[in-house]
Amino acid sequence: MNTRELLNALHQAEKLKDTTRHCYTSKGRHESVAEHSWRISLMAFMIKDEFPDADINKVIKMCLIHDLGETFTGDIPTFAKSEQDENIEEKLLYQWIDTLPQSLSTEMKQLFDEMKQRKTTEAKIFKALDSLEALIQHNESDINTWSENEFSLNLTYAFDKVEFSDFLTNLRQEIKNDTIEKIKQQNKLTFEP
Repeated sequence: MNTRELLNALHQAEKLKDTTRHCYTSKGRHESVAEHSWRISLMAFMIKDEFPDADINKVIKMCLIHDLGETFTGDIPTFAKSEQDENIEEKLLYQWIDTLPQSLSTEMKQLFDEMKQRKTTEAKIFKALDSLEALIQHNESDINTWSENEFSLNLTYAFDKVEFSDFLTNLRQEIKNDTIEKIKQQNKLTFEP
């Protein structure tokens, strides 16, 4: 990759810094897609010892690139994203990937294909972390920023994505416990005289 190609790719990726997600940070501002991608990458690094047989560097690559398509379409929450939305995002993303140097383009396409199929341990870890990070962020945000469906989603979402791993299943349960406590505390604040 020459320096101009690198700068062009980085300029496109920079858009994720200003692409907001539907979730809020603990200080009350919209979270960016870049922040979400950074934290799931950090999560992958931090749990590497739980998956000694997995290629955690590959998982981190997946975490870093997984939302690049949102530089073209913006963020659409999982619960609102249609198959048509996914197809448009994928088409625009692959058009951009095709402009990258061949070796990088090939590697990215392979990673996206692996993530989409979700058959390898690495792809399963990535998808679990992607889902769990959103739930953690909701628990960190003010409950007044939650949409109505997020009360049930934070209690039920992603258990199917973690079932391949005892560690991630336990993490999901801890997140659920935090959600229950957050809702209890909110109800105390709202309904106590």
